[in-house]
Amino acid sequence: MTNEYVLILDFGGQYNQLIARRVRECNVYCEVKAYNKIGIDEIKKLSPKGIIFTGGPQSVYGDNAPSVPKEIFELGIPVLGICYGSQLMAHVLGGKVETCTISEYGKTETDYDKNCALFADAEIPSKAVSWMSHTDFISKVPDGFKVAAHTANCPCAAMYNEEKRLYAVQFHPEVNHTQFGVKMLGSFLKDVCGCTGDWTMENYAEKAIKDIREKVGDGKVLLALSGGVDSSVLAALLSKAVGRQLTCIFVDHGFMRKNEGDEVEAAFKDWDINFVRVNAKEQFMSKLRGVSDPETKRKTIGEEFIRVFEAEAKKIGHVDFLAQGTIYPDVIESGAGDAAVIKSHHNVGGLPDYVDFKEIIEPLRMLFKDETRKLGQELGLSETLVWRQPFPGPGLAIRIIGEITDDKLEILQDADWIFREEIAKAGLDRSINQYFAVLTNNRSVGVMGDFRTYDYTLALRAVETTDFMTAEFSRIPYEVLEAASRRIVNEVKNINRVCYDITTKPPATIEWE
Repeated sequence: MTNEYVLILDFGGQYNQLIARRVRECNVYCEVKAYNKIGIDEIKKLSPKGIIFTGGPQSVYGDNAPSVPKEIFELGIPVLGICYGSQLMAHVLGGKVETCTISEYGKTETDYDKNCALFADAEIPSKAVSWMSHTDFISKVPDGFKVAAHTANCPCAAMYNEEKRLYAVQFHPEVNHTQFGVKMLGSFLKDVCGCTGDWTMENYAEKAIKDIREKVGDGKVLLALSGGVDSSVLAALLSKAVGRQLTCIFVDHGFMRKNEGDEVEAAFKDWDINFVRVNAKEQFMSKLRGVSDPETKRKTIGEEFIRVFEAEAKKIGHVDFLAQGTIYPDVIESGAGDAAVIKSHHNVGGLPDYVDFKEIIEPLRMLFKDETRKLGQELGLSETLVWRQPFPGPGLAIRIIGEITDDKLEILQDADWIFREEIAKAGLDRSINQYFAVLTNNRSVGVMGDFRTYDYTLALRAVETTDFMTAEFSRIPYEVLEAASRRIVNEVKNINRVCYDITTKPPATIEWE
C-alpha cells in the first residue's frame, strides 16, 4: 500500500459509505471490508494505520451477532468503534452492554471529556450536539477504559483506553448533525493513528496514469462515453495516459438536456483521443413511437443503445481493453471482490459481449463521487462536466410522462434549462444534489392575456441526499421557484401551470418514471 491506509470493518451500518467518505475528506485513504470477509492474517498483511468499526442493526449480545476475535485489539493498531462498533469493543473486551431504558435517536446534547484525544481539539467544546441512533448502551466499560462522554440518558457516550489506543463513540461522528464530528475523526486519524494525510487527487492521478500505461502498453482502449461525471472523468484520465489509443463512443440518443450533446462534444474537442459522436435521435424515436409505459421506454432505449454501440465498435476493429466508470459505492454495494479483470464473455453493464477485449479496466473503482469530481478538476475537465447533475441513462425520455414526441421533448428541454439556470443564479447548484423538470401528461385550463389556454402542467423536482437511497425535497426559497415558474410560463410555449414536488424518498422515487 503506497498510501497510508485505514481499514473500515462494516457490520451492516447504514452509514458505512459515509464513514469512508469522511476519512477520505481528511486526506487519508481507506477501504470498507465486510467484517466476515477479512481475517486477522490479512489485516496483518495490510498493516493499516488504524481500524474503524461501523455501526450495525443488531445487538452484540444477540444470537449470531456480528463479532470480531479479541486478537484484533492486541495487534497494536488503533481502533475506533462507532455505535454498534463501540458496543462490540466493550462486549469483546469484558465490558457490559444492555438495552436502554430510554433509547436515543437524533440530535442529542453531549458532554465531552477534553482529556480524551478524540475531543482534545481546541475547536471542540466540552458540550455539543451529537447524532444518536441506538437502543443498547454500554453499561460497564472494560478494564483499563475511561468514560469520555455522556448524555442525559446515556452514561457512556464514548470511552477510551489511551495506552492501547482503543477508542469508541456511541454517536455517529460521520453524520453532519454531529457538531465537530469530522474534527473528531480527524483527531483519531492524525493524533492517534499518526496519519499525515497523503491521499490527494494529484497523487492519485499521477499513479493512475502510470498504472494505466503499464497495463495497456500499446493496446487499444474503448470507452462508452455518456457525458456523465464518471465516464467523462475516466475519458480525461485515459486520454492523459494513452492518448490516441483511446476511442470514446458517445451515443447521443436525442434525449439529452438542452445543448448537452454539443457541450459534451466541445469538452473533448481538444483532447488527444478518438471521439466518435453518434447522433441517433431518429433511430431511437422510431423505436419509441406509441410507447408510453416507462419500463418499456427504459428497456427499448437500453437495447437500442447496445445496438448502436455494437455497430460503432465493429468499425474500430480489435479492441484490447474496455474501460468502465465504476466507482467505489458500486463496489461497496455489490459486495463483490476484485473485479478488475473480467473476461470478454461477461456482459457488464449491458454492453455487448461480442467485443474482443482482454480485460475491463476500472481506474475509478476506488473513488467516491466527490473524489471523482476532484480528479476531473485536477485533470482539467470543464466545470460543466465535473459538476453535471446526475442524469438517468434514458435521459429526458423518462421525464416526459406518456408518449414522447418532438414537441414534448423541445418543451421539456427549454423548461428544464430555465429551471437549472435559475438554480445556478441563486447559487444553489452545488448544494442541491439533483434538480430537474418533468413534463406531465396533464393539461389544465389557464388564462394568458385575454385568452383561455389549455396546456401542459410542468413539475419541478429538487432533492438533497447523501446516498440517493433516501432523499429529502430541497427547501428552495419561494422567490427562486417564483422566478423559475414565471419564466417558464412566459418563455416556453404550451405550459401554463408549474408545480413543485415536495415528496420525500421514500415513499416516492427521485425520478417520476
